[in-house]
Amino acid sequence: MAAASSLLSEDQFLCSICLDVFTDPVTIPCGHNFCKTCITHHWNINVKTQCPVCNKQFDRRPELHVNTFISEMAARFRQSVKIKASSSSQQHQADTGEVLCDVCTETQTKALKSCLVCLASYCETHLEPHQRVTGLKIHTLIDPVENLETRVCKKHERPLELFCKTDQMCVCQFCTESSHKLHQIVPLIEEYEGKKAKLGKIEAKVQQMIQERRLKIQELKQSVELSKETADRVTASSVQVFTALIQSVEGSLVELIETITERHNTTEKHVEGFIKELEEEISELMKRSTELKQLSHTKDHLLLLQSFPSLIPAQHTKDRTEVRVHSSYEGAVRTAVSQLEETLSKELKKLCVDVEVKRVQQFAVDVTLDHETANHHLILSDDGKQVSYGDMKQNLPDNPKRFYLYSVLGKQSFSSGRFYYEVQVKGKTAWTLGVARESVNRKDTFITLSPTNGYWTVCMSKRNQYEACAGRSIRLSPKSKPQRVGVFVDYAEGLVSFYDIDAAALIYSFTGCRFTEKLYPYFNPWHNSDGKNSTPLTICSSYHSD
Repeated sequence: MAAASSLLSEDQFLCSICLDVFTDPVTIPCGHNFCKTCITHHWNINVKTQCPVCNKQFDRRPELHVNTFISEMAARFRQSVKIKASSSSQQHQADTGEVLCDVCTETQTKALKSCLVCLASYCETHLEPHQRVTGLKIHTLIDPVENLETRVCKKHERPLELFCKTDQMCVCQFCTESSHKLHQIVPLIEEYEGKKAKLGKIEAKVQQMIQERRLKIQELKQSVELSKETADRVTASSVQVFTALIQSVEGSLVELIETITERHNTTEKHVEGFIKELEEEISELMKRSTELKQLSHTKDHLLLLQSFPSLIPAQHTKDRTEVRVHSSYEGAVRTAVSQLEETLSKELKKLCVDVEVKRVQQFAVDVTLDHETANHHLILSDDGKQVSYGDMKQNLPDNPKRFYLYSVLGKQSFSSGRFYYEVQVKGKTAWTLGVARESVNRKDTFITLSPTNGYWTVCMSKRNQYEACAGRSIRLSPKSKPQRVGVFVDYAEGLVSFYDIDAAALIYSFTGCRFTEKLYPYFNPWHNSDGKNSTPLTICSSYHSD
């Protein structure tokens, strides 16, 4: 059968009406064969019942039965053609990326359309029957595509032309009359347009997500770079501190060795003196011992009695039984270790604070003063970086933001995250710095600066005293007079910290704060005090890492 079918030509398996391989072939009385659907449709649209090939007329429409032999042969031919065409098409498509005509038997040409009914793609020549034959004109043609079988209902072998919104799947017309009978069915094109519109929105969202992730990548890269810079600074600072510590340890060891050596030398000299004295005494005693032995053997009574007093040991002879050599150096070692521990503790504490300062400086922000909040006596620089007290009250418009106190806020507000800024206070005899919440009272002539009233600040008073304004003033004792003060806020952690930048020391921290609104940098340069406090507070444009 396979050998016989291979000898048959394509024309023997083509319906003369649709010019395609037979589908459900039937034989009419004159002996000609047609697709059952094609001949039925032909007789339905024509008055006469006759053969389309030989024009033989029949008195009545013949009863049609599928010719199983021709059907089997046509199926085998269709399968062999499909395998051959698929192999050739795949090879050509792999080379050119084009969909090829399934009917061309020799050189396959580029397909112009694909038919969802015939499940085949046609070049311009073989597409002609679909444009001419009435029965073929109703077939659904689309732009050429591969794998047409995926576009046909596997159950009914009909084109998937509809969409079931209930089950969210493509269906054929027969599906709507059976398993999807009561479902919400719409044309494929309608669902396509709706999904296409959604795709536009999804694409926009995806692009937004891409952009967000690119920005995040950029932010992370910047964070890594900043971390690297900070790590380098901290490493250099650590090397410097630990080198100094090592030198200090080595110096302390040298001093300790010198102290021990000096003590040992002193002890050695002292002992040598004792030994010399003892040796002299031994020599004297041995001399007397000899004299005593000689006298003990004498028979001369007078001589013994006359010599006896001079041979008795002198009363002033020293008692050496309590003489001891003390070789304990634990006291010196203990003193040296104690001093070294104190030095190490100071240096390590300084290093830790220095590392902390470097860390918070990563969150530095650009702060400028808000002219609308400044008291009438305050003079602000044009760039908004300096504020000082002016003896003359300025003619400024009043507004709800302006302070009656000698205060001014920064323009920038913060309601999340962390931020940091630095202020130079060198040359001033009094100042107040910190942060204030947006709703603070700005109109009273006297306000207690405290967290309860919305202020987290530290100050230097005219009495050269430093205080944390926490409701009740907390006296601070910085080891040196701060020249530059850093202010760091962690909104989520409820933390406000103040640092002496030059000394790398923590001045004070407010902890456990509960922030519920915007925070603003707060500045108060205080009164001039006859020119003694005329130096302005200056916001550092950028922090220093030296």
